[in-house]
Amino acid sequence: MSRLLVAAAALTAALSPAAAADLTRLLPPAPPVQWNWTGLYWGAHLGGSYGQSSFTSPFGPSLYGDHVRTPSVLAGVQLGYNYQVSPNWLLGVEADVSALNGDGTQTCFAPDGFFLSANCRVKHNAMATGTGRLGFVTGRGGRTLLYGKAGVAWLAQSIDIATNPLGLQTSSNDGRFGWTVGAGIEQALAPAWSVKLEYGYADFGSKTMATPNSFAQLFYPFFYVPVPGSTTSVSQTSHTVKVGLNMKFGGDAYARFDDYALRGGLRDEPVIADAEIGARVWYSFGRFQKDLGAGVTEGRQNVLVSRLTYDTTAASGELFGRLNAPSDLFIKGFAGGGTLTKGAMNDEDWLIARQTVPYSNTLSDPVKGSIAYATFDAGYDLIRGRDSRFGGFVGYNYYRDNKSAYGCVQFANPNAGCIPSFPTSTLGITENNTWHSLRLGVNGTIGLGHGLTLTGDAAYLPYVKFFGEDNHLQRRDVSNTVSPERGTGQGVQLEAILSYQFNNAFSVGAGARYWAMWATKDAYTNAFGSDCPCQTLPVRTERYGTFLQAAYKFDSLK
Repeated sequence: MSRLLVAAAALTAALSPAAAADLTRLLPPAPPVQWNWTGLYWGAHLGGSYGQSSFTSPFGPSLYGDHVRTPSVLAGVQLGYNYQVSPNWLLGVEADVSALNGDGTQTCFAPDGFFLSANCRVKHNAMATGTGRLGFVTGRGGRTLLYGKAGVAWLAQSIDIATNPLGLQTSSNDGRFGWTVGAGIEQALAPAWSVKLEYGYADFGSKTMATPNSFAQLFYPFFYVPVPGSTTSVSQTSHTVKVGLNMKFGGDAYARFDDYALRGGLRDEPVIADAEIGARVWYSFGRFQKDLGAGVTEGRQNVLVSRLTYDTTAASGELFGRLNAPSDLFIKGFAGGGTLTKGAMNDEDWLIARQTVPYSNTLSDPVKGSIAYATFDAGYDLIRGRDSRFGGFVGYNYYRDNKSAYGCVQFANPNAGCIPSFPTSTLGITENNTWHSLRLGVNGTIGLGHGLTLTGDAAYLPYVKFFGEDNHLQRRDVSNTVSPERGTGQGVQLEAILSYQFNNAFSVGAGARYWAMWATKDAYTNAFGSDCPCQTLPVRTERYGTFLQAAYKFDSLK
């Protein structure tokens, strides 16, 4: 027995601090701190909204239009209360309010080419919801919440309807109540902090509003008769995506779970930098729309003489990467390009050919071209751990698309252009556009366990600069067929990625992306090289789709 005691003492004395640390690492890890969701919380969110307004035509079924798209930046605050009724179930209530800046237009009330149709413009200014939540608590330490929500919604918006190009107008400016449903995932990152990614759908029903007076052509070329205004029913829906950060009332903002740090100041051990690089294939849909105003005054840019709308699909490839530094700073970005796989363009005109054609609408198909884009962001992780993080960033986005429209078919008025039709081998119009955008955003990553990770990225574009060039190659009535274009505005860019980690290095994933930019300030064109004062030309673009990716991660960079 004494020999055993002596041997044990000798062994203990021989153990170096490093050997003792090695033995400590052989012990099973301590169980995670169990998280309880019960309590009052508040927070902030950033995201995007896609609204659609549908107008019924009192003048007969429309051959084009009647549906206005209104993309918008969405930013606001939320307040809520959770009550965890059992280890796996939660009940809660939440109210939020968001500021919006959506502005969309589209043609309305176009039964044929003999009627002066209108331009419908919809602006979204604010949205609020009050919902109940039912959540399922899961994950390591009960820190992951999967939830559904339902309740009431309110939208502050304005609608203008203007007869093109005369400017006869009606408007509505009010708030509308509706209902909303949604779902999301929330992850507790520290005892006081949680991050969420949420989708919501809202339906605001329909309302009736007056339509402006107009004119119809009974006999070609000049016999017009007035058409009194009537009423239209406007139904509105909205899709929203939010990335948010919540804080529990009464929680210690600087406390942490064992494997998380807040503001980079509470780590027991230094974090080594890591990097990830990869490649993606993005299949996307896009729309570019420009509204040529009837005058030079920005306040009346919703009264039009012409509109061109390009709808395209594209296939592109890109490279991406992210570097996480020990100081909680990070840089990330991607760059890519591809070709338009198909597309079509509608060219609308009002009261043309010396006022003998009330409305013309031609279709050019196919549209060929290319896209190129790049994004670079630099940011700071407020909270960062093994597989979850939340931070903010500032960055830059470059987007270019070149479009060439072939062929031309008139389908509204037999007295207008493109009769006879142009063959699809004839190049009619080209449109080359470049967008430069400043990005301010948030980025959150949630580890779901079993190798799965969900990442959400939301960016507000507070300053967007647009440059464009239109070339009507088949115009024979002008000496210069090129029209330079310019404008400034804002935008929103959203991205979500679900990835699976095969091992410490290799992962694959699938994601979705939505971009919307609009230039409605100082938006003008020197139409066919004409001198200024220039015609107003507000422009709007969208690109959205899904992608697949593969990535390789480098750990412990020194």
